[in-house]
Amino acid sequence: MHLKTVRIKGLVETSLIDWPGRLATVIFLPGCNLRCRYCHAKDIILGGLGDEHIPIEAVLEMLAGHEGWLDGVVISGGEPTLCRGLGRLCEEIRNRGFSVKLDTNGTRPSVVAGLINDGLIDAVSMDIKAPLDYRYLEVTQTIFGLRRIGQSIDIILNSSIEYEFRTTVAPSLLSPADVGEIARAIQGARRYVLQPFRPHACLDKSMEALPACPTNVLQDAARLAQGFVEKVVIRG
Repeated sequence: MHLKTVRIKGLVETSLIDWPGRLATVIFLPGCNLRCRYCHAKDIILGGLGDEHIPIEAVLEMLAGHEGWLDGVVISGGEPTLCRGLGRLCEEIRNRGFSVKLDTNGTRPSVVAGLINDGLIDAVSMDIKAPLDYRYLEVTQTIFGLRRIGQSIDIILNSSIEYEFRTTVAPSLLSPADVGEIARAIQGARRYVLQPFRPHACLDKSMEALPACPTNVLQDAARLAQGFVEKVVIRG
């Protein structure tokens, strides 16, 4: 797959947040197969191949100028596993001396497995939207085979690369008990990150009328999750 088929919709040149412990560039690939109600990246997830994008050559040139002090590149979205040239992109970045981290929703386990098995990524963050039941539909507004989520969880848990699982906690959609059920599904995971819902630029405009997730709800959720995973982190 030719690298010029890759469309980059957004870019953060340097970030200390998206790959904890590393200074990273973040690139955002367009398109997503979910429609999470609280998503704040509408322009990215609804972006098509014909939309305005950042030329891949410009991104690679920028990375070349950061050699020696940039630790890695985070490939996010949208859902980057939808990109047909993703493997080629990872390969190109790694060939230039940078580590690669993938952000994914876990709906394409075969792609995640392929990237890990081919040694094309060094880390992965997987978002888990809800307990693995009907609430996935409520949060993502999308019907798909939930078995894929479980497959991605197993692939990541059994891998040797750095990883974390993440959940955005929106009290209108998830309770602390729901977060506990998610933690049970990733039992034994090294790190589980809880992120507070914030009512800003949501895909579902009705979510913007809701309050942000209170700290005490996140803390309650973290306590319920701690019995299943090695470390729970509240981020943001």
